[in-house]
Amino acid sequence: MEINFSKYSDGLVPAIVQDSQTGKVLMLGFMNQEALDKSREIGKLTFFSRSKNRLWTKGEKSGNFLILKDIRPDCDGDTLLIRVIPTGPVCHTGADTCFDEENKGVGFLDTLERIIDNRKNHPEENSYVSGLFEKGINKIAQKMGEEAIELVIEAKDENEYLFLNEAADLLFHYLILLKARGHNLKEVTDVLENRHNKKTA
Repeated sequence: MEINFSKYSDGLVPAIVQDSQTGKVLMLGFMNQEALDKSREIGKLTFFSRSKNRLWTKGEKSGNFLILKDIRPDCDGDTLLIRVIPTGPVCHTGADTCFDEENKGVGFLDTLERIIDNRKNHPEENSYVSGLFEKGINKIAQKMGEEAIELVIEAKDENEYLFLNEAADLLFHYLILLKARGHNLKEVTDVLENRHNKKTA
């Protein structure tokens, strides 16, 4: 990745931050080579703060980190597009974005993915999700299989309440399995969309 940090007199390049799941633009920051290197090292988006005159990891005080997913330079190599997963509101005002927009993807599923991601990256002692991640991919996959079987069983009965609850359990553990493998629901829907486009082209 060739970034032209010398193009601007202060050695900083603009960094446009985008939610990797919803596509919503979250904020604009500035980075130098050191900020870029630290972001890759710790997996959390780090800028060079012009007001603080130092490196600044977003969320270092609030805990609302931006988990790094992807970095892409533009065609001139002097601007970055950075895709992240936010673990909370991005703006210091409490808004989802610094442009006072709601950051919604697939409704509550988007919120649930964020919670799961946060439990993975910031384990909590009494959290069921954190406990699953600690036990590893085999346990998560096993639990996913168990929930699938329970849903199939309920599908053959007439109790709609139990059926819907087992469907919810399966979807919940499916999201955990995706996160354990480093993926998210949008990546799956992208595959489905690409398949659809190929069939209808």
